[in-house]
Amino acid sequence: MEEERKLNFLEEIIEQDLKSGKVDSILTRFPPEPNGYLHLGHAKSLCINFGLAAKYGGKTNLRYDDTNPVKEDVEYVDSIKEDIRWMGFQWEKECYASDYFDQLYEWAEELIKRGLAYVDDQSQEEISKGRGTVDQPGIESPWRNRSVEENLKLFREMRDGKYADGEKVLRAKIDMAHPNMMFRDPLLYRIKHASHHRTGDKWCIYPMYDYTHGQCDSIENITHSICTLEFDVHRPLYDWFIQTLGIYPSHQYEFARLNLTYTLMSKRKLLELVQKGLVSGWDDPRMPTLCGVRRRGYTPESLKMFCDKIGVSKRDQLIDIQLLEWCVRQDLNARSNRYMVVQDPVKLTITNYPEGQVEWFDCPLNPAEPEGASRRVPFTRELYIERADFMEDAPKKFFRLKPDGEVRLKYTYIIKCEEVIKDENGNVTELRCTYDPSTRPGAGEWRSVKGTIHWVSCESARKISLRNYDRLFTLADMSQVPEDKDYKDFLNPESLTYASAWAEPALLEDKSGIAVQFERTGYYVLDKDSTESEPVFNRTVTLKDSYKPE
Repeated sequence: MEEERKLNFLEEIIEQDLKSGKVDSILTRFPPEPNGYLHLGHAKSLCINFGLAAKYGGKTNLRYDDTNPVKEDVEYVDSIKEDIRWMGFQWEKECYASDYFDQLYEWAEELIKRGLAYVDDQSQEEISKGRGTVDQPGIESPWRNRSVEENLKLFREMRDGKYADGEKVLRAKIDMAHPNMMFRDPLLYRIKHASHHRTGDKWCIYPMYDYTHGQCDSIENITHSICTLEFDVHRPLYDWFIQTLGIYPSHQYEFARLNLTYTLMSKRKLLELVQKGLVSGWDDPRMPTLCGVRRRGYTPESLKMFCDKIGVSKRDQLIDIQLLEWCVRQDLNARSNRYMVVQDPVKLTITNYPEGQVEWFDCPLNPAEPEGASRRVPFTRELYIERADFMEDAPKKFFRLKPDGEVRLKYTYIIKCEEVIKDENGNVTELRCTYDPSTRPGAGEWRSVKGTIHWVSCESARKISLRNYDRLFTLADMSQVPEDKDYKDFLNPESLTYASAWAEPALLEDKSGIAVQFERTGYYVLDKDSTESEPVFNRTVTLKDSYKPE
């Protein structure tokens, strides 16, 4: 009997909240900023927020944190919805921070009237300098003690567009000597004369994240606001706004973000890679974006398996990318169709096989289901095999084809190498073999040989193009880039190589919609750049790896 999985700390909190009656039902939210495409770190957040809600019979809102019109775009809004649906999740309500701009503004005026907020004329540089340090208290702004009337007047003039960007800000009036620097009069609003993707030009002042997030959670009655660990220092301020305004007591909980070897999760840096043409776009299969790994052939099921394996913790750790690749293999091995594809061909002629004859072999699409669907593979006198599957001066334990040696051509006959043809430079150009007709599977007497190799018929093989993808960076821990280096210095020049190959015809009739296995080679997926005359396949992951997850 499989051992029951222990509850993670978030599950323990939720179960206690339900048991104590603190909450009647669970409502979580997924709050992306629409300033880029979702990446693998967001996949973990999606699995946690939607997964916890589903486990406890609750629901999850999708809420866009759209408070910075300069960086946000409808393109990102649409891509985020597409990625969430692809992951197999469905939100309860589609919300936007901008839905609540009027309410947030009213609360800001309430804070001003209560003497808890003021308009500051200092520059951003002066404000930052005045915050002090962990060991030294901050310095109060010379504008901190403006009257309520003057602050209301100035704030309304900010709203009405009287001032330029950066000329004034609204700050909370809390404590410039507070040990948590978040409480040293945080910014509530800044001036940005920029058109918003939803509100147009209605506003020229926009609320800051720390002022916006908790109140949006409260408006929606979010019971468990779950975010990554770097926001733990923000939580007391999150609580302060809610308690000060006397609104629904949403509460924030933090988990460790996903850090993956050979990978960057910074949207700013990913955007730079796109803008500088260092990758082909947000959906480049080397990118850790969800649209990128989708194009590479990763499946939602493999990402969910990965997120389940790494679990939910309060401690940051660097996860080996090989675990992710292992999960992709596990999922595809169980579900993907198999085909024979030869990437570095050498011609093989079966000299005693009738010229012009074509035999069709019914081969299983997935060996795990021998009674399941099959595909028909043509067998002819002239074939291609992998050049690496032949060795003229073979060592003792080489069990593939060699002079006077025998192997089985997968699904078909045993052949024997009788003659090796070379060009003037000594390169092997053709292997001449004979076959044993009695060794056809299911007919005659079974004879076993140690080696089995794959092949395609020269006559019917289709030429395809391959894009072999590898890790985007050469440095395992991209958070440890030396100070005298730029992260782009560690881009892997071998992250994409091109090749061509010959495939059995059934491959191009595959309608499964997921990556397929090129037998004995790896998993590949048909790319959107494909044409009828030139099919293009992206390598999803190699077939084998020495990695064994704990």
